Formats: sequence, structure tokens, C-alpha cells
Amino acid sequence: MSSSAPAKVPAPEQPGAGRTYGALDRFFRISERGSTLSREVRGGLATFFAMAYIIVLNPIILGSAKDMYGHQLDNGQLVTATALTAALTTLLMGVIGNVPIALAAGLGVNSVVALQLAPRMSWPDAMGMVVLAGVVVMLLVATGLRERVMNAVPYGLRKAISIGIGLFIMLIGLVDAGFVSRIPDAAQTTVPLQLGGDGHLDGWPVLVFVLGVLLTLALIVRKVSGAILISIVAMTVLAVIINAVAKVPSWGLTTPKWPGNPVAGPDFGLIGQVSLFGGFEKVGMLTGVLFVFTVLLSCFFDAMGTIMGVSDEAKLTDAQGQMPGINKVLFVDGLAVAAGGASSSSATTAFVESTAGVGEGARTGLANVVTGGLFAVALFLTPVATMVPSQAATPALLAVGFLILAGSVKEIDWADYTIAVPAFVTMLMMPFTYSITNGIGMGFITFAVLRLAAGRGREVPVAMYVVSAVFAFYYLMPALGLT
Repeated sequence: MSSSAPAKVPAPEQPGAGRTYGALDRFFRISERGSTLSREVRGGLATFFAMAYIIVLNPIILGSAKDMYGHQLDNGQLVTATALTAALTTLLMGVIGNVPIALAAGLGVNSVVALQLAPRMSWPDAMGMVVLAGVVVMLLVATGLRERVMNAVPYGLRKAISIGIGLFIMLIGLVDAGFVSRIPDAAQTTVPLQLGGDGHLDGWPVLVFVLGVLLTLALIVRKVSGAILISIVAMTVLAVIINAVAKVPSWGLTTPKWPGNPVAGPDFGLIGQVSLFGGFEKVGMLTGVLFVFTVLLSCFFDAMGTIMGVSDEAKLTDAQGQMPGINKVLFVDGLAVAAGGASSSSATTAFVESTAGVGEGARTGLANVVTGGLFAVALFLTPVATMVPSQAATPALLAVGFLILAGSVKEIDWADYTIAVPAFVTMLMMPFTYSITNGIGMGFITFAVLRLAAGRGREVPVAMYVVSAVFAFYYLMPALGLT
């Protein structure tokens, strides 16, 4: 669930429109869509370099969390799981869906898994819930209900969910980088956070983070393809130099030091470490269902928006704005969610960075074959990926959060308070309560109540009333003595 500024889509090359590439051209319909082999290759490269940061960032987010038993996931195994799942699901989307939409572990969903699910259960339990969410997505597609469920949630609330996730991952980035920190209880203050570790910014690691944020945003402003990855690489090099010269005592989770051997075989130790129903035993049926529902929503709406946005950018939609064959694309997306859980890399979803490839001219799934192939190559570069400190990678979270906010906030009808207020509650409760579940639940309840208060209760779909009632019961459980 990440974003970068889309490039302008070039017009089809008329001289090459009739060129054929044999079986490859017929299978991917390259000429039919006004593309060329070179454009598809360039597009696949651009998409990979625009989203390759996830190989570094996802292990940092998941690897910094502990489950209820105090266990942490191995960073090297997370790199393997992230790259492997991205490679396989991106290839599947290219071959089955024939669209230039790449997939990888979703930002925001991995925070749900790391910060909400894992602390209440074991890692296999948490990943099992991700698998179940993916299975539900596939069932919704197979029964034709996915689009109906999509329509049940008002457009403004869908956008608010995306914005809330963006604000949430921005806060996570600030905390993980050490730019802000929690004020200890011993201070006896109602202020929860402070600048730096003691109210001031201090130390080389924080400087690397600040420079990384400025560099990332500057590159995005200049519409440089792969801006996030370029910033991560540049700041990692700077961090390695600083660490070697200044002997920094602590960088947190990862020390930036060049590995003796940058190439190593992948470690598949996390693949298949899943318990489908163990989490329900730990948290109870209702809470477990809500957790699955939260993962489902986080994947569901972000993927739908990304798929439609990228396909429209690539001119793959018809006059009514519909994409032919979208059910294949949606099914692969659901399969990717389940695959992410099965590999312990969290839910895998469509990446809006695919617009970078579309901007280079990609129109078919062949671009995905290129992108997926590059993710497969990255499997053998784990030592390089695991040397990136969080201070070099987390500026991406702020950049992605901003891009989500910029792309979605204007889509909310702020003049209609029955939408604006629930949207406001949704987007703020996620970072303020450090919980995506709370943001969604409180937003849904507020929407249902305000529409009833305004005499517009008939405008609320029955599904929204049902979900709001479930969330209300969930919040009342402690008062009712049910927890």
C-alpha cells in the first residue's frame, strides 16, 4: 500500500504498433495494446526500482515487533519471504491478469500484523489470520460479492481508511527512526510523545533520517523514478560511512556495515509457518473475526483503488471506467494476500508504484514478468538488504504517507458532515490509538449514528449497520465483563 507520483503516459508508437513478437506478442497482446517489447521491459525495470524498497522496509517493520511470547522474526528470513512472495505474485498477476500491476507486502497491513495481531498471539497465529483474510477475498471474488461489499462502504470512508493508514505509517516511521519517542511513565505527564530521545534531536542516526526525508521528498517533487529506492541507497551508503568513521554506539535494529559476502542463498525458514485457527484460541472468536476483518479491509480497499487507478492510467478501462477481465485480477490479488500470510511476509497487495512502469509505456503483463524476475534475483542479495538501518528506510514511510494523503483527502466530501466527520474520526483514530482497527470501527459507528441523526438512515447499507453493531459490541465487551 504505497505510492509514488505517476509519470505521464506516452502515446502509442504508431510505427511499431503493427510489429509482432510471435507467441509472446499474441499471449500478452503487446501490439494490440499499442506497446512494444522494449517498452514492456523498461516498464518492468521502472516498477521494480520504484518499489524495491519494500524488500528492506517490510523486514524492518515486522522484525521490530514481538509476539505474545516475546519471539521476533528473523530479518534475513523476512527478506527472503518478502522477495519470494513479491516475485511469485507479480508473475502470476502478469501471466493470469495480463496487467502491469506488481504486488508486494502492503504497507499498513504489515503494521496491523506487527502491532495488533502479533502481541496478542504467536507469529504463526497472526499469519494464519492473514491467510484467512486472503481466502475470504477469493471467496468474495468467486461469488461476485467483492464489488458489492465495496459499494457498501461510502466512498469518503474508503478514502479516509487509506489516509488513516498513511498517517499511521508516518507515525511508525518517526518512532522507528528515533525522531520521536514515548515519554516514560515516570515523567508523570499527559504528553505521550517527545522529540528525539530526550526532547531534542541528537546523534548521527537521526541526522541520517532527516536527510533521508528531505532527499526523498526532493526527488518526488522532481518526479524522479525510483525516488524512494534512490534515497534508501544513498542514506545507507552515508550511514555506512558515518558508522565506520564515527563509531556510532547504536543504530537500533540494524547496524549499517558492509557484509563480507554480499551474495548468499535465501533462507526459507519462515515459509509455511502458519496456524490458521490458533489465533482464535488466544483472543476469542469475536476479536479474531474482527482482526481478520481489519486485515481484509486494509487489503480490500487499497487494492481496489490501486488496481483501478493503475489500469486507468494504462488506458486499460472501457468507456464506463470498467476494466475487462477484472475478476482475474481481483482473484490473483486475493491469492496474493493468502500467499503473504503463508510466507510470513504479511499480506501482499497491488502497489501503486506500478504507475512508474506505466509511465515508461508498460501496458501488459510482460512488464510484470520483468519485475517479478528482478524480485527473484533479489533473493540472493539478502546480506545487502539486511545492512540497511531503519533510519535510511523509514523516510519512505513519511513519503508514502504524504502521497496517500495528497491523493485521497480531496476525494472526501467535506461539505457533508455525515461523511466528513466519520472520515475525520477514521483517519485520526488510527495514529492516535496506534490501531487501524479502532480507526475503522469508530469511523463506521460514527457514520451510522450521524446518518440516523440526520434522518438519512435509509441511505446506510444494511451491511454497514451490521458491521457497526459488531464493532460497538466489541468496544462494549470489557464493560459487559466479556473479556
